Amino acid sequence: MATFISVQSKKASEVDLAKPLCKFIQQTYPAGEAQSDHCRAAEELNKLRKSAVGRPLDKHESSLETLMRYYDQLCSIEPKFPFSENQICVTFTWKDAFDKGSLFGGSVKLALASLGYEKTCVLFNCGALASQIASEQNLDNDEGLKTAAKHYQFASGAFQHIKDTVLSALNREPTVDISPDTVGTLSLIMLAQAQEVFFLKATRDKMKDAIIAKLANQAADYYGDAFKQCQYKDTLPKEVFPVLAAKHCIMQANAEYHQSILAKQQKKFGEEIGRLQHASDLVKTVASRYDEYVNVKDLSDKINRALTAAKKDNDFIYHDRVPDLKDLDPIGKASLVKSTSVVVPISQKFTDLFEKMVPLAVQQSLSLYNQRKADLVNRSIAQMREATNLANGVLASLNLPAAIEDVSGDSVPQSILQKSKSVIEQGGIQTIDQLIKDLPELLQRNREILDESLRLLSEEEATDNDLRAKFKERWQRTPSSELYKPLRAEGANVSNILDKAIQADGHVKERYQTHRDTISLLCKPEPELNAAIPSANPAKTMQGSEVVSVLRSLLASLDEVKKEREQLENDLKSVNFDMTSKFLTALAQDGAINEEAISVTELDRIYGSLTHKVQETLKKQDELLKNIQNAHQEFSKMKQSNSESNLREEVLKNLAVANDNFVELVANLKEGTKFYNELTEILLKFQNKCSDIVFARKTERDELLKDLQQSIAREPSAPSIPSQPAYQTAAAGGSKPAASTTPTPAPRTMVSSKPQPPARPPPPVISTANTPVSTATGATASPAPLPGSSAASTAPSQAQGPPYPTYPGYPGYCQMPMPMGYNPYTYGQYNLPYAPQMYQNPGQAPYPAPQQPGYPYPQQPYYPQQ
Repeated sequence: MATFISVQSKKASEVDLAKPLCKFIQQTYPAGEAQSDHCRAAEELNKLRKSAVGRPLDKHESSLETLMRYYDQLCSIEPKFPFSENQICVTFTWKDAFDKGSLFGGSVKLALASLGYEKTCVLFNCGALASQIASEQNLDNDEGLKTAAKHYQFASGAFQHIKDTVLSALNREPTVDISPDTVGTLSLIMLAQAQEVFFLKATRDKMKDAIIAKLANQAADYYGDAFKQCQYKDTLPKEVFPVLAAKHCIMQANAEYHQSILAKQQKKFGEEIGRLQHASDLVKTVASRYDEYVNVKDLSDKINRALTAAKKDNDFIYHDRVPDLKDLDPIGKASLVKSTSVVVPISQKFTDLFEKMVPLAVQQSLSLYNQRKADLVNRSIAQMREATNLANGVLASLNLPAAIEDVSGDSVPQSILQKSKSVIEQGGIQTIDQLIKDLPELLQRNREILDESLRLLSEEEATDNDLRAKFKERWQRTPSSELYKPLRAEGANVSNILDKAIQADGHVKERYQTHRDTISLLCKPEPELNAAIPSANPAKTMQGSEVVSVLRSLLASLDEVKKEREQLENDLKSVNFDMTSKFLTALAQDGAINEEAISVTELDRIYGSLTHKVQETLKKQDELLKNIQNAHQEFSKMKQSNSESNLREEVLKNLAVANDNFVELVANLKEGTKFYNELTEILLKFQNKCSDIVFARKTERDELLKDLQQSIAREPSAPSIPSQPAYQTAAAGGSKPAASTTPTPAPRTMVSSKPQPPARPPPPVISTANTPVSTATGATASPAPLPGSSAASTAPSQAQGPPYPTYPGYPGYCQMPMPMGYNPYTYGQYNLPYAPQMYQNPGQAPYPAPQQPGYPYPQQPYYPQQ
């Protein structure tokens, strides 16, 4: 079977998607069936991720389908959820697919809070798994050939898509496996393998040799380009390069072989031999250099047989001149493959889990629309309330309607009694006192929540700055000071709102203190209220006069205007129109939403008639107030006036003003209480947002610190390995060259170079027979050298010490033997392949022999260190 390159899949760390998504859904959408459906969809998405990247996948179509469905779902939720470091902060961690790691450092990985990074890695795995499935196909039948070609073209398209989008998706340097250079090369390799599959199919279908030659030559061209792209870059596994070089030669040899058949058919026998010779040379190159990767025996035999036959026929029959290789016409090329474009959905079984959730652009447009709607409604309501307050103020200054009701001069006017009753029913002055008392507590609660939220950000930012100062350029993540700018701006905005609210509370309290006594008077029973109002001489009876009738008619009309305003206010608040369909249609048609134009048009259509009515009531009130003032002037002229009546009228005016102030103060204080309570909910969400991002940053910080520790562990502890001492080199007899002081280059993905261990010492010299113990001296005889070796070439197991004196009959001084497991690069004491041998210094008496039988070590082959 032909050798094909498959790509290793990336490995992902476990991530809980359900929790942050559900939290965002609960904060964004009102409680109800829609919120529950979205939360269930988040749980399903989390399960889908575990199935797609949380376990090793079989090389089967169903596994690829699961992976593609997860990729499609990521593309679907990208416009619906604000995945970012300062909103939905989910950190995705993936390992480099081609990095094997090290003993101390582990494999290289990258953790980013970016959905684009997750999409890129998942698409990489889609391409990798497709290449693995394609390489497992049986290429002896049409079904296997078609499946392999389809998957190789899909893998090529996936890697090409990553090349085009990875830098914009990550906004930082990616790991080597998903870098543009690497995935670009992988895309070309997959395309070359797809072209080779078409070549195999054409050969199997016995198509014309001219076509087969062009297909093979195009495949050779693809393989050659792929090899050129990566031959000077240590980014792919080392076994890829020889396979690419071999495939380039093999495809070129196939092209020359089939072109030689075409030359024979055209009776160009010299060209036939020239092409077969070139093909034979190419196959010989593969056999000599890349035999362990690719088997070309069958192809070599086929070419050699054809070459022998062609030479024989030409020598005996045709005698055609064999042209030089450079004189041969170039073989044409025919590409039947194309990278499959990544068009979402790439899965045929994809169903959007969040189909009912609108995209984030629509959500943002709805939010802006609601803001415009609220501004319009509030502006209209504020205009009507301001006009009503103005009318009440004018009437109070004219002492209307009390003036036309106060005909006796010694009883409380009916309008004042109604106002007093209304104030008492609303709780009177105690209501205002309680509302004012509650404000500082609500304010303090909001201040504490805001301060705590900003404290969390400040503490994490300080830690980030300290680590950045410590690790400098190694601390590769977004600075907290930049990341927290939106949150700090939001906090500053809330703080400004609180400051303005405090000022507004102060104005309300001052106003209350100004009118407190008069409001208290309104809260008294009717007898006490009547006693507090000065009496006056009875006024001239004007009940039947025309001016009183006119004033009453005008006041009744003004009351109708006020009631109409109340109804308009309710109508403005009750209008509800869902703009979702409008924005979705605009997004589908134009790919973007012109929110301002759409919102202004719709608001004018929905609220145009109501705002027109509001303006009409304002104009009508202006006319009524003008007429009331004119009628009151005539009324004042007709009414008998004296100091007592003026005093009484002033008190009645103050009571009317007190009523208006009471109503306004209660409304203001209730609005303030509502404002603080709503602000508390907003601040709690703000606090959760700050807490979530700080927690995510701490998790990311811990991961980065762990990676840095592993990176530091990979670094050499010294700039170079010290050279071997001269006496050790001399003792070794000069049989080995001195060790290089240059450390071995580090693996490609490491942050810094990693020192390689020194070369393993040679195995101990073993005698062919057990050495007997000398009874005379109590020492062992020197071991016999192996055949073909010399004593000088025997390497000592340890560094030699100075010689020590010996005496007849007395064993030489023996150092304390080091434990055999001391050298970390040789066998341990209990797994030596042979019994340990003792070596003595020159001129030194032999070491004493062991007095007890040795441990029977198992016989194991010796494997020298590579």
